[in-house]
Amino acid sequence: MVFDRSVCSNDDERFMFEALSEAGSAAAAGEVPVGAVVVREGEIIARTHNLVETMKSSSAHAEMLALDAAERYLGAKWLTGCTLYVTLEPCSMCAGAMVLARIQRLVFGASDPKAGACGSVSNIACDSRLNHRIEITSGVLEEECSRMLKDFFRAKRR
Repeated sequence: MVFDRSVCSNDDERFMFEALSEAGSAAAAGEVPVGAVVVREGEIIARTHNLVETMKSSSAHAEMLALDAAERYLGAKWLTGCTLYVTLEPCSMCAGAMVLARIQRLVFGASDPKAGACGSVSNIACDSRLNHRIEITSGVLEEECSRMLKDFFRAKRR
């Protein structure tokens, strides 16, 4: 799937296109096409995609791998001042890890009505009972993110 990056109207769209590129790499490898990038001060410091099948690991979600890579890059356990861009709304595992990592902001494309934990099924990222809450922007390039997932699963069913 090819996307026209020239239509980006802001940084959120520009970085979401980078996450979509990662999602495309996941799809090409037979993984569920979810991609993620971590941005700090306008620079991508981590980029990755789902590797659940490749690594034979239920925790190898794009978000988990991106958080880990960003922490290694910064040499820190907390990602204050960082934004995570991901093509699909994070699940409860990923949302919990984002809270623990103290991500400042989450930007996601497609909502996940079955497992989304950042507003759809639950909202771990903004739970007032936890010690950290994340600013959330949803629906960025939602159509493109959703289409990539739908096309992937449609092809799998064939």
